[in-house]
Amino acid sequence: MNSTAALAWTDICAVDDILPSTGVCALVANRHVAVFRVDADRFFAIDNVDPKSGASVLARGLVGSIGDRVVVASPLYKNHFDLQTGECLEAPEQSVNAHSVRAVGGRVSVAVAA
Repeated sequence: MNSTAALAWTDICAVDDILPSTGVCALVANRHVAVFRVDADRFFAIDNVDPKSGASVLARGLVGSIGDRVVVASPLYKNHFDLQTGECLEAPEQSVNAHSVRAVGGRVSVAVAA
């Protein structure tokens, strides 16, 4: 998403509530969203529902990298989802939505894709 001014931001939690290399789940505009913290100050948000199983579990996956891509591995089927784009590396047809995320004033907020 290019323009952050027109987005409807939802406050999720304090920055310190998400440990580096982990994720949390939040309900944003009736969507299950997984919010990840990578390193000290990089945040990503994707849909939390694993498309293969239909379970809301991606926030509990393992965060890592494949090449230059930051990914999360689904805890159920181990498919890898690019945290920047939501693309499923093993099965692109099972990709999820990526959402805008920001950390301002010690708080993390998300705006879901339409």
